[in-house]
Amino acid sequence: MVSCTYTVAFEGIEARLVQVQCALSPGLPHFSLVGLPDKAVSEAKERVRAAMNALSIALPNRRITVNLSPADLPKEGSHFDLPIALALLAAIDIIPKESVEQLVSLGELSLDGGLIPVTGALPSALAAAEAGRTLICPEASGAEAAWVGETPVIAPASLAETIQHLTGARILDVSEPGEVTKQTSGPDLSEVKGQERAKRAIEIAAAGRHHLLMVGSPGSGKSMLAARLPGILPDLSPEEALETSMVHSLAGLIQEGGISRRRPFRSPHHTASMAAIVGGGKGAKPGEISLAHNGVLFMDEFPEYSRSVLETLRQPIETGDVTVARANAHVRYPCRFLLIAAANPCKCGYLADAGRACARVPACGEDYLGRISGPLMDRFDLRVEVPPVSFQDLDLPADGTPSAEIADRVASARERQRHRYAGSDGVTVNADASGALLDDVAAPDDEGRALLMQAAERIGLSARGYHRVIRVARTIADLDGRDTVGKRDIAEAVSYRIVGMTG
Repeated sequence: MVSCTYTVAFEGIEARLVQVQCALSPGLPHFSLVGLPDKAVSEAKERVRAAMNALSIALPNRRITVNLSPADLPKEGSHFDLPIALALLAAIDIIPKESVEQLVSLGELSLDGGLIPVTGALPSALAAAEAGRTLICPEASGAEAAWVGETPVIAPASLAETIQHLTGARILDVSEPGEVTKQTSGPDLSEVKGQERAKRAIEIAAAGRHHLLMVGSPGSGKSMLAARLPGILPDLSPEEALETSMVHSLAGLIQEGGISRRRPFRSPHHTASMAAIVGGGKGAKPGEISLAHNGVLFMDEFPEYSRSVLETLRQPIETGDVTVARANAHVRYPCRFLLIAAANPCKCGYLADAGRACARVPACGEDYLGRISGPLMDRFDLRVEVPPVSFQDLDLPADGTPSAEIADRVASARERQRHRYAGSDGVTVNADASGALLDDVAAPDDEGRALLMQAAERIGLSARGYHRVIRVARTIADLDGRDTVGKRDIAEAVSYRIVGMTG
């Protein structure tokens, strides 16, 4: 007597269907679980046994075998509890076999039969929709899973409610999507006094998703500027919000089923490990660069990160995705983020202040920023110095341009790019353009090209740096509402290649 139902196993943000088969056979009473389960999955049989005892359901005095197919796919997580329980209940004829065969389910069982929410409800619902099946998940995960909208989502609070629904004793309503999280007004750029050049760089970075490096002494306002960047970025599109939320669902960051249209802002500490930044660890979970997908990754004290972490960033910056390869896992996560890095000019931070600098000036500055390799430095489109603000400027009232006004300019520039790249696969902003497409949309006029050639020879631009200057110039023109990239656009773009930094 064999019954089967379905659940999922996660490979990155992709949820793969797993068939849960349950067979009862003659022999001494025994409950075995096969199909490459990890420790959490192997313990499911004890949670299932306790939950059924709480419902006064006795397991048969026979040999119970549960197989998770495909058997060579690693199974991890406590969400296998519910599908194992449903397959077993169908095998002992408590619920109809036909009903569970049409289900994809996930959920952790408590010992009293309650259903505990699990991560990954959103990608699970997408997998169920693609397979044309109904999803059953814990009540607390229902609002999140319902965002897919292509498949019915049933969200019982307990195993007892699940049985009642599947037997027709008490039909549960289909879950509704959670509310879109309301946007709260964050800190305003007008509060930052001085630093007009850095503010301009922040605006350009937001408009074209150009990576930005800010170098300045402690207390000059680098972190203040970065914290105000989300306030000038446009909201996520529905497609971006769903894709970003799938990554956050796997990390358990979605609260009460609500999806936010605000772009994520991640700010890891400089002591974070490679697994925390890039992804990995148990189950090859997404790292900070993937949690910042479609948003901002702010890395303060940039040279203080370990060299291996910094060098690992080079490929994801270029490709927009990262493959986490481990002995027992090989998964891919999206990570198209805007990198904002901040650094002191040297170890003590006071390279330009003769009264406070250490005895190793200027060698300490070269050694400190030298921790950032040339190839990684070359990937920053914008590099600006953030000098200290004088006490006289701090005493003046805030009179800078408010974030709302800058956000309008950024949104207009992004809209121009959206129309420009509408037919291009994978290109949405100027930072993504390359090759013939970049030559077509961002070719400077004759005066601009002459200036670019002169600058490239004088400061020794690499091929990558050459094209990044053109991309930045295209964004500057978009902010001004111009179709042609001119001499002044090239001049401003070149000025953001900090003197003394290669490329």
